[in-house]
Amino acid sequence: MTALLKLQKPKVILFDLDGTLADSAPDLTAAINNVREEFHLEKLPYETLRPYASAGAPGLVKAAFQIERDHLLFPYLRERFLSYYRTSIADGASATRLFEGIPELLEQLEQNHIGWGIVTNKVESLARPLIGQIGLGKAGCLIAGDTTPHPKPYPDPLIEGAKRLDVAPEDCWYIGDDLRDMQAGHAAGTCATIAAKWGYCIAPENWPCDFVAQNPKQLLALIKTAVAD
Repeated sequence: MTALLKLQKPKVILFDLDGTLADSAPDLTAAINNVREEFHLEKLPYETLRPYASAGAPGLVKAAFQIERDHLLFPYLRERFLSYYRTSIADGASATRLFEGIPELLEQLEQNHIGWGIVTNKVESLARPLIGQIGLGKAGCLIAGDTTPHPKPYPDPLIEGAKRLDVAPEDCWYIGDDLRDMQAGHAAGTCATIAAKWGYCIAPENWPCDFVAQNPKQLLALIKTAVAD
């Protein structure tokens, strides 16, 4: 962690949602397995599908059916997946929860007067009810996958998030568990991009990130050190 002790103090920390703040894999994998059952296919093991949770509908459809986005069936499978997932959120029985250590992390940010917001590729109609349900209602902003013309890995969502919190992107850290998060953070010019290894990422050490945090507690220690500089 020595090199990261020189990180600029953040005015704002922007977070990805799925796989970073929230463990939403149980709901996401259940939804895509419901689609498989429509085709009389056996459910895939949770452990097989979990790594694709951060990839959203395209990643889960590909993992469950071994097809690409240009396949004729893809739009139908995607819509069926979203229909099941939307119902899971709406009925209030969602299994999605904040990762262990996230509530304490967000509380410390507020105590240190560091703003925080959410930048996700999940569309707003799904993200908005979810964050209220799992205790993320205090987010300074929610930038969804359909908020800007181009989602991550484009920098547009992060630039918009910084703008809504009245800071420059270079005064922000971005935390995520997907390669697209790191690419978007660098493209937006954030002062630090940090991979959340507690999420669904595979081999984040090979990503263009400034640091790989093993858990929220380690990230909190890094933030405290930067704040103290």
